[in-house]
Amino acid sequence: MKFICVTLLIMSGITDSRSEQYEVVGPADPVFVVAGDDVILPCSVKPSTSVVDMTVEWFRSDLKDSQLVHLYEDHVDKNTNQIQSYRGRTKLNHQELQRGNASLKLSSVRVSDEGLYKCFIQSKSWSDDATVNVSVEAVGRPPVITVDGFDHSGGLHLQCESEGWNPEPDLEWLNSEGVSLSSETTEMQRKIDGFSVKHTITVYERDSKIHCRVKLKHHMLETLMITTSNMFNSWRTSVILISVFVVLSVIAGILIAVFAHKNKERIQLQNEHSRVQDEKRRIQHERDQLLKTILPKVNVILDADTAHPHLIVSDDGKQVRSGNTQTKGKGKDRFDEYLGVVGKDGFSSGCFYFEVQVKGQTKWDLGVIRESVNRKGYFSLSPDNGYWTVGLRDGVYQARDSSVYSLSLRVDPQRVGVFVDYEKGLVCFYDVESKSHIYTYTDQCFNEKLYPFVSLGYWWNGNSTPLIICDDYE
Repeated sequence: MKFICVTLLIMSGITDSRSEQYEVVGPADPVFVVAGDDVILPCSVKPSTSVVDMTVEWFRSDLKDSQLVHLYEDHVDKNTNQIQSYRGRTKLNHQELQRGNASLKLSSVRVSDEGLYKCFIQSKSWSDDATVNVSVEAVGRPPVITVDGFDHSGGLHLQCESEGWNPEPDLEWLNSEGVSLSSETTEMQRKIDGFSVKHTITVYERDSKIHCRVKLKHHMLETLMITTSNMFNSWRTSVILISVFVVLSVIAGILIAVFAHKNKERIQLQNEHSRVQDEKRRIQHERDQLLKTILPKVNVILDADTAHPHLIVSDDGKQVRSGNTQTKGKGKDRFDEYLGVVGKDGFSSGCFYFEVQVKGQTKWDLGVIRESVNRKGYFSLSPDNGYWTVGLRDGVYQARDSSVYSLSLRVDPQRVGVFVDYEKGLVCFYDVESKSHIYTYTDQCFNEKLYPFVSLGYWWNGNSTPLIICDDYE
């Protein structure tokens, strides 16, 4: 009898031990996700059994010390030691734990989330784990083409750059025939938010249309630049003007050397030197004027009837500043929370360009808006709402595309140029004085009139410095 009892106890132990032999399984293939989306990292117990009373631990096995992503223990989530970048972005479905499903939901995926994840499940007498490989694909910003000068033979140096891609993208130049062009220099850098890529190329007058294309396996962004004869003519004229200036400089040097030994002719030397300096300024002025003829400038006059009641628009419609007085009237075209004002004339075709002086002002937005935009209450100054702008808030320069982009500028702009190509869906912003690019909206769809727009921020601005529509570039 005693022998039978011992035998039954041993068999029971063996049965209990076998009942604990489960397997943790994950996906056989990598889990692909686009940056910004949510993703489920699959993990479950086979055969299916409740893991409510077990420990479920998710961690990054490809990082040093296998850092914690999510921990479930003693029926609660314990994420005190969780990696900082995952705080508030991980979640287990506690109801699914009863069915052996320990899959982890990861919200707002980032490029830095790419890697190997370990799903570890442990009971009192058993443990197992599975690995999940997460691959993140990030579509970067639209490529931006900038002009980087001329070479000695008249070729136009172009630079195309884009950032925020993952994995490493391909960048290629195409001419108007769709033929691929060879890049002269290539720079690729990996940052925390993805890869940035920069290519340069030299084109000549025969290449009228130049495409810069950045692509991944399933995504592609492209920017088109149309080169005109004016661009190359400006180079030729610049060469002539520079040559004239060099000749004049040589003549001035000879004159200085000769007249330095003739005290009696000192006055004549000073006059000649002054004449050379005047000639130098004249040549520089003509060169600047020549370059500016490339841009289709328009005369912008601000419409005081659209201005926020706290704004004061000058009689000539060229300046706007924040004031203490309140303008009467709440028409449908007047802004009531944004300190904004719109130009009187709109444009529904072709290209146009204008400049705004922002020197001394600490809050501003400027650009173009769609005719039918909402002007009441608070909203984002983004293309989704019919606003294409850049601005300065709290010391940070920003653009508002699909999300808010912080712009890293070498110098603080004193005057900003706005260029619009209606048919190409292009809105470009430039720092006029430093002759540098600020930001470009590409591939936009315009189906209404576009109006120039300037703003002194939202609701209140204690800085009385005006924004000025510039005419002195004409």
